[in-house]
Amino acid sequence: MTNARSRRTPPTRRGFTLLETSMALVIIGVGVLAFVEAQNAFVKNNMWSSQAATATLLAGEVRELTRRLPRHDPVTGLFIETTAEGDVLRGWGAESGEVTPSDFDDIDDLDGLKFGGDGDFDGPIDAKGDLVASVDADGEPVVDEDGNPVAMAGWSQTVYVDKLDPFNYATVREHAYKEAASGDFPGRTVDQYPLRVTVVVEFQGANDVQPVEMARVTWIVP
Repeated sequence: MTNARSRRTPPTRRGFTLLETSMALVIIGVGVLAFVEAQNAFVKNNMWSSQAATATLLAGEVRELTRRLPRHDPVTGLFIETTAEGDVLRGWGAESGEVTPSDFDDIDDLDGLKFGGDGDFDGPIDAKGDLVASVDADGEPVVDEDGNPVAMAGWSQTVYVDKLDPFNYATVREHAYKEAASGDFPGRTVDQYPLRVTVVVEFQGANDVQPVEMARVTWIVP
């Protein structure tokens, strides 16, 4: 008598169905997509960190530049001239003949100037007033065919200078503001006020529609 178990058909090895294969591909695809998205996020964050550090450095260069400058022109100063048309403020902003960053010899010369971008000068400047050049992959300055440094592309520094109330730094005064003598108070001339300097650093990449503010640094010059 033949054993019943010996007459049973051996089990057939079953392969993957189309549905199982499709599910496996979906799972793998989702994993790859998640990896790519994570990689893109890492690259973007790393790029932003690098740009933020560059912006902070460029703002610091302007601050270092102003540390060696007086508030107002050391020769002509800041004063009000009485003319036939009335009182006129003299000395605020760049004086005649001051056309390059190395010519600026006081802080109010910088008011409203933009270094780089579509501004008044080719590119950002350093603490000496020199152009900050682009660098190559090896960290070497990029120069043109004449040996002149090539400005950092896309970067700009815009400087704003405000005149402040000496007892309330949150109050901005007009450039020509002064205080007349009263009682024991001897008065205060137009050049005896603290200044607030603000540097706004912007960057516009090749694919950016408009510049993006990357850093804003403000300090008070008593």
